[in-house]
Amino acid sequence: MERTNVLFLLTPKVQVACLDETMNVRQALEKMRAHDYMAIPLISKNGEYLGTISEGDILWYIVDDESIDLEDLEDVKISQLLRADYRPAVRVDCKISELAEKIVNNSFVPVVDDRNVLMGIVTRKRVLQELLKN
Repeated sequence: MERTNVLFLLTPKVQVACLDETMNVRQALEKMRAHDYMAIPLISKNGEYLGTISEGDILWYIVDDESIDLEDLEDVKISQLLRADYRPAVRVDCKISELAEKIVNNSFVPVVDDRNVLMGIVTRKRVLQELLKN
């Protein structure tokens, strides 16, 4: 599989539900639920990959602030919950071995171009399917 190009495994951004940095927490939850995602990429207005938000990020935000209720979630931008170290992206020209290291502990890995614009994701399922073909 080392000869496989990351683009061959890519699910393009147009086929991936993403959060926009201007969304609030409630909107993010609704989008995650609608798409049955446990984690979802967060992008800027320019399409730049900012990070990934997980259900756990939202849950811990709610747990850590005991005074919060569901209506308050409409006032909190989802970008406030972003963890810098969670699901770093790989560049489109990365080696498959680098991708494999990251996909082991994640259901998907975001793929960005040289401007850090999200191009899409590579899912663990897609990598395993490719491995099983060989």
